Amino acid sequence: MKETTIKFAFAGITTAISAYFGWIAVPLAILTLAMICDYATGIAAAWIKNSLSSRVGIVGIVKKVCYLATVGVGVTADWIISTAFSSDADMHLFGLLVTVWLVINELISILENLSKIGVPMPKFLTTLIEHLSAAVESKGENKQK
Repeated sequence: MKETTIKFAFAGITTAISAYFGWIAVPLAILTLAMICDYATGIAAAWIKNSLSSRVGIVGIVKKVCYLATVGVGVTADWIISTAFSSDADMHLFGLLVTVWLVINELISILENLSKIGVPMPKFLTTLIEHLSAAVESKGENKQK
C-alpha cells in the first residue's frame, strides 16, 4: 500500500510539473540532473585532489542558478517572438537551444571531473560530446542569420 501511494504521488507531481512547464519540462529535467551530476563529480574531484573549497562550491551553485536564468531568457525570447508575430504555433527554438547547449556543457564538465578523478575516458565519447556542442552552436548561429 505504501509503495502504491509513493508511486501515485510521484506520478502526480511529475504530471503537475510537466503540465506547468509544458514542452520544456523534459529538457529542464535533463539539465537539472546533469547539473546535479556535474556538481557531485566536481566535489568528488576536489575531494580526491584535496582542494575542496566552500567558496568554489558556492560559486558553482550560483553558476547553476544562472544557467536556469539563461534558459528563462531563451524561453522569454521565444514567447516574445511568437507573440510579436501573432503566430498560432508556439515557438520553442531559443529556449530549447539554450537548454541543450547547457546540457552539453554540463556533460563536458562531468567528463572533465571524471578524468580528474582518474576514470579513463574513451576518446569517442569526448569526441561525440564536442561534436554535439559544435552542432548546437552551429544551429543557433544559423537561426540568427
